[in-house]
Amino acid sequence: MERQRARRAIDKKHPDKDKDGKADVREGKDIAHRKALSNGGSNKDGYRVQSASANRSFKRDSNGRLVSEVSKRERRK
Repeated sequence: MERQRARRAIDKKHPDKDKDGKADVREGKDIAHRKALSNGGSNKDGYRVQSASANRSFKRDSNGRLVSEVSKRERRK
């Protein structure tokens, strides 16, 4: 539900000029939570619009759980 609420909040704040039901800012992007929901995060912790490749590039263990919230790309900076 937290993911859905975050998407709806973005859609409410930003315009939808092509009338397809998604805010134009969100098209082709993911809503990324600043603290992962699987690690106890919520919408109160914040969220942002991010590309799918950046949002899904976190290190995970063999069970698929998040190990690190810092992607390899961000560690190199």
